[in-house]
Parts: sequence; C-alpha cells; structure tokens
Amino acid sequence: MPLQRKSAYEDNPRGKFMMVIPPPNVTGSCHLGHALFNSIQDAITRWHRMKGRTTLWNPGCDHAGIATQVVVEKRLKREKGLSRHDLGREKFIEEVWKWKNEKGDRIYHQLKIMGSSYDWDRACFTMDPKMCKAVTEAFVRLHEEGDIYRSNRLVNWSCTLKSAISDMEVNKEEIPGRKFLKVPGYQKEVEFGVLVSFAYKIEGSDDEIVVATTRIETMLGDTGIAVHPEDERYKRFVGRHALHPFCDRKLPIVADDFVERDFGTGAVKITPAHDFNDYDCGKRNNLLFIGIITDDGIIANTSTGFDGMKRFDARPAVLDALKEKGLYRGTKENPMIVPICSRSKDIVEPLIKPQWYVGCGEMASNAIKVVKSGELKIIPKLHEKTWFNWLENIRDWCISRQLWWGHRIPAYKVSVSDPLVVLPGEDEEGRWIVARTEEEALEKAAKKFNTDKSKIRLDQDEDVLDTWFSSALFPFSIFGWPDKTEDLECFYPGNLLETGHDILFFWVARMIFFGQRLMGKLPFTEVYLHSLVRDAHGRKMSKSLGNVIDPLDVIYGVTLEGLYKMLVEANLDPKEIERAKAGQVRVIPVAKQPDNICVCIVAGRLSQWYS
Repeated sequence: MPLQRKSAYEDNPRGKFMMVIPPPNVTGSCHLGHALFNSIQDAITRWHRMKGRTTLWNPGCDHAGIATQVVVEKRLKREKGLSRHDLGREKFIEEVWKWKNEKGDRIYHQLKIMGSSYDWDRACFTMDPKMCKAVTEAFVRLHEEGDIYRSNRLVNWSCTLKSAISDMEVNKEEIPGRKFLKVPGYQKEVEFGVLVSFAYKIEGSDDEIVVATTRIETMLGDTGIAVHPEDERYKRFVGRHALHPFCDRKLPIVADDFVERDFGTGAVKITPAHDFNDYDCGKRNNLLFIGIITDDGIIANTSTGFDGMKRFDARPAVLDALKEKGLYRGTKENPMIVPICSRSKDIVEPLIKPQWYVGCGEMASNAIKVVKSGELKIIPKLHEKTWFNWLENIRDWCISRQLWWGHRIPAYKVSVSDPLVVLPGEDEEGRWIVARTEEEALEKAAKKFNTDKSKIRLDQDEDVLDTWFSSALFPFSIFGWPDKTEDLECFYPGNLLETGHDILFFWVARMIFFGQRLMGKLPFTEVYLHSLVRDAHGRKMSKSLGNVIDPLDVIYGVTLEGLYKMLVEANLDPKEIERAKAGQVRVIPVAKQPDNICVCIVAGRLSQWYS
C-alpha cells in the first residue's frame, strides 16, 4: 500500500532518490542523443518512484554563453544588419532575453512530448535570479578562500569569438604532414603540417644559428633562442646574441634543458608571448615578452612592414621575406597537433591576457581520492583511468570569457582620486575588489586603501564567467543555495548523475570540485556514463553537418523538405546550410521523395550510431 505523506519533506522509510538533468543548451533543440539520456533517466526515475521512494528528477536549461551570443549576433546581422557593438551591452542583452523567451521553451516542449516525468514546476534556467545569486556567492567565497585568483598569463584565444576558451574547449587535431585547413575569416585554406627552417645571424660574426618552426609568422615576436645545455654544436653560442632580420632586436641565446636536441635543428626560437612552452622558457630565462597578435588575429607591434596583416596572411609573407634575405633553409613535412576552437572552428592562438582562474590542484586531488576510496563510483569502471589521468595532469581553470551574455564577474577595478593612495598596477589582482554588490565592493575598497568612499571609482569587470562555472553549481543552486532552504536540506546531496561520457570533465568533475568545496559533500555518489549517438560516419550530431535528428520527427515523421526548413530556421550561415543539405541527402536518401518520412530510415540506422 502506498505511503500517505503530507509533504515530500517528510521522512520516507522507503528512501529518497534525487537526480538532475544534464541541462541542455537553450540555443538548441533535442536530438537523438538527448532522447537517449532522457529515456535512460526516465526509466531510472520511474523505477524509484514505483518503489515508493521520495523521488525528484529536476529539469533545467543552460544559458550557453558562447553558443547563445553567437546565435543572437548572427540573427541581428541577418535581420537588422547590426552588430552587438552597434546596440551596446544593455540593448544586446535585451535582444538575447527576447530570443530566449521566443525560442527557449522548445526543448521543454520536446521533452514533454516524449513523456518525460520531470518535476516540471521545478524547472530552472541558469540565468534565473536565484541561480545568479548562487554564482556570485560561489565566486566571492572561492576568492576569499584563495581558490579563485587573477593572473596575467597565456590563454587559449579564439580570434573569431574574441574570447578566451578553456583547455577542454580546444580540439587537438592530429595531422600526419602537410595539410590545408579552412580557417574562419580566410577565403583560401591555410597550410599546416610543415616545419620551416631559417637562419639567425650571430652578432659580431659571420656565424649563424638555424631554427625550425611550424608557425613561421611567430618569428616576428621571437625574443630568444634556446639550445640544450649539453648540445656540443651550440655551446659556443650560449651567452651571445642573434640578430632579428626584420627589426632592431637582439635575441639572447640561452641554455635550457626543455629543448629536444633531436627535433628540428636542436635550436629553438622562443616566442614567449605566443607559445605555452616558450612562455615557461621565457620566464626561466628573463626574456622579453612581446605580443605581436591582436585579439582579432592581426599582426601588430613588430615595427615591420607586416603590421596590419592577418596572422595567416603574414605566414607566406614572412617566408618570402626570409627567402629574399637569404635566410631561408628549407621546408619539410612534419606531423603536428593543430589546436582548434570547438566553438568557432578557429585555430587557437595563445595570447597573454589578465584573466580569473580557479586553482584546481587541491580540488582535483580530492576528486581522485573519492573515486579511489569508492565513495564516488564511476560506471562503467573503464572511465576511471581517464578520470585519474586527467585530474593528475590538470591545469588551473581559466573562467573569464570576453562575452556579454552570461554571469558578469563580480569583481571591481579600483581607481582613487587621492594622491596619497598608491594603487597596484592595472593588471595586478591587488587592484581588484571581489564583492557581492557594488556597495559591498565600495566598503571593502575604502577599508583596503584607507580612503574615503567619495574618492573611489569602481569599474566592474566587463567579462562573464565560463558557462561551466554555473553548471558546476547546478546540483545545489537549484535548491536555493546559499540560502538554507527546505529543498536544500531535503534533496542535497543527490544519488545519481547520468550523462554522456563526453562531459565527464566539462561538467562532472567540476560539480565534484564545487560540491566538496562549497557544500562539504559530494553532489552524488554514482556517475553512470552512457554512450554517444553518432551518425553512420562516426560523427557527433551537428546542425552544420545536417545529421541531427529531432526525436519528434521520429514520432511524427518528416519530409526532406521539412528537414531543409529546419536548417534555414537554425540560424546557420548560407554555406553551412548547403553543406548540411548535402549531408541530409547522403544520410537519408529515401526521404528525397516528398511523401516518404524518416521514421523507417532512423530506425534502420540506429544500430550504427552508438559509440
């Protein structure tokens, strides 16, 4: 006989089950991958409900900072011929909310049609007021505890998005040798996978030292040359200087054991401001850091004729100039890894930027311990090896994003109109106050710099937080944290997280980090990772590939013309639409006939689409 209880908050002798949805992006609509996780989670939830347990399956939607801003910017350009800068920040945010209110309920509509038994009255959006409050509180607390800090260092930069991206948003494409790739903003494909050798002349002699690089345009920012300290070929050059051929710059030749003697010529050009290995070498050897690439990928600050060129247009131009000076020594094919922004498909450019970071060392160590102790179970167990490897080699998480849509960083740069107050430098963290409100920031600044509030000006950081920051708080922010609510007391921590293995680190690890750090408890004790739905060619579903299948089309059917219409409404570029149409014809050939529907095709191909 079912138990009769007045409230979900009452003790239930049969137990309790709580699980959250992996919140889908508000920009999109559900595809078969969503249908897979939804079906698994619905079955699990219904089973616990039938067992008589207090059961909560909490729905929600993610604001998807980069993806949403790109969608709305494209729409503005297409419909009104405007950029977000034409509107200004406040008006642009209004446009985003307008778009969200028009389109944002489609996912919920699809999930309801599929019969999902969520507690719909608890649906949360990561930009809801209570979620925003949680994000601000988390940032302030983590900063006060020393987990969040500001640093001026190399970041992964997308010149297309004009924003930093995290390590996990960088796709590392391995190429075996010479290959031409499409790069946003360039009509011609760009050459990669070659190693170019050229010579630097040694000051005060006829000697030269030959270096090799896969990014010849970055030589414009070279400030040193490194050789291995035990390499006999170059010992006589250490401590001397090479001369830059295009500007009045001397390059110190240093000994550093990071150099691989057997790679290239054994001598390495050092561009500290545009390469992660070179950055560390530059720090160790006190080399100059000269940024030569702007936020939008333009060569600058070199005092050469290359200033003003796009970075990949400068690549052949620099090569030609080296040939003219007789310094070119050859080109050969070279296997390499090309870093590609998963969001914009642009080639990632390392740039030095002052950003906010989450220190991950201690949190990663704790996340390793709970899996090794069995406190947290990862199913299937085979993913544990990946978990340990990633967390043992983790770098601090850059959480600044140069966007307008999202949670604005609650940090304020201080200016003081008091000649007796000496402020830290523009990029130093000491210049910043982190606070829940501007009023609180003013109080803190006055106390810190020992001056009257009337002499202080505060400028809030223009950047927003990485979307995954708010997602990492999802298991407890949905219940009203930091307030001590009845929901939080009753439903946190949960029991299970069910999701795809592709976001094990984007989302799962970070929920573990913040759950342990801010709540003192794991947000769940089991993680069940399902496979991914792929197309017949092994590719993930993507609107631009034309291989996305809407679960409602499986239910109701759709013609090929109907699929075409959805592409047009999907806010893709014209070229992407044509490419996607071609993909649909390849994937669903029978649907060329208007009277046919895709249900049979979908059913016939599903067996090929699991990975």
